[in-house]
Amino acid sequence: MSTLEVHDLRAGYGHTEVLHGVSLTVAEGRTTAVLGDSGSGKTTLLRAVAGFLRPTGGQVTIGSRVVSSGRTWVAPERRGIGYVRQEGGLFPHLSVAGNISFGLPRPGWSRRERGHRDRVLELLELVELPAELAERRPAELSGGQQQRVALARALAPEPALVLLDEPFSSLDTGLRASTREATARALRASGATVVLVTHDQSEALSFADEIAVLRSGQVRQVAEPRTIYGEPADPQVATFMGDAVLLAGETAGQQVRCAIGLLPVVGFIPRGQVDVLLRPEQLRLTQPGQGLADGYVSRVDFYGHDALVTLQLARVDPEFSESTTAILARVRGHQTPEVGQLVGLDLVNPVRVFSR
Repeated sequence: MSTLEVHDLRAGYGHTEVLHGVSLTVAEGRTTAVLGDSGSGKTTLLRAVAGFLRPTGGQVTIGSRVVSSGRTWVAPERRGIGYVRQEGGLFPHLSVAGNISFGLPRPGWSRRERGHRDRVLELLELVELPAELAERRPAELSGGQQQRVALARALAPEPALVLLDEPFSSLDTGLRASTREATARALRASGATVVLVTHDQSEALSFADEIAVLRSGQVRQVAEPRTIYGEPADPQVATFMGDAVLLAGETAGQQVRCAIGLLPVVGFIPRGQVDVLLRPEQLRLTQPGQGLADGYVSRVDFYGHDALVTLQLARVDPEFSESTTAILARVRGHQTPEVGQLVGLDLVNPVRVFSR
């Protein structure tokens, strides 16, 4: 186990700089998810840490050892890193046991061979795969099983740091969830320091101890999942981290006035014009006339256990009419209203606001 420290890292391809001074610390034994959309620099950051890409500036330190700086460059195979790719990257001609033991010292005598077999069985148990899979080829495994073998191979030499490059994105929904949970348990049991790169917000929120939001090659916020979802640093992070609506508003003491009425505010309250953050789960549907405002249901996205309801306000304060957008509310699946229905809107929790 080792702490990862990235300081003022700059990297790119040719004359195009992708990372613009990224700094990030992952504490020993912790898991950090680097979350960003396509082109944000997630994979570039992972490749620079792994040593597959040489940065143009900044420093990477693993434990007490500088592995990349203006004066220092340590080859990827000497950094003590385990790397799991999106597709797993297993060798098709080797058995599961052969793939897992590939990174271990080459067996030269019977005791070492026996030690390798024991280590393979230990790792199969760690990633929750049965021992009888050891002699199978990758083509005989499901996608989720292949990813667990790839993780076992990465953990085999007991690396200081494990890097996961969107390892669950190629799996179907059900398999993705079970594989992710098994992977998280295995990594916790190993005590590894982990960096997961993903574009999936729910994956990052459920998997990591901390989340680093990367946008346009810069880290916008690093925080624990509950904090980064509930207390985003700016409107861009807020909307990126999940379903949200931003309404124009104006603060008045501990409250803010916006298109749906006068709302209580939590956290920092700037003066004057602001953007009001509304998460769908902060709104409750009521009978018309019994909430802060009324709205007509314009769309329902039904997911079974819950539904996302889009509403258009029936009446809007003229001061905010030009900036009014659709309102989103999350309801339980069995409470889904009909399109065209008039409903009331009430607030469950105080809102957060951002300076405009």
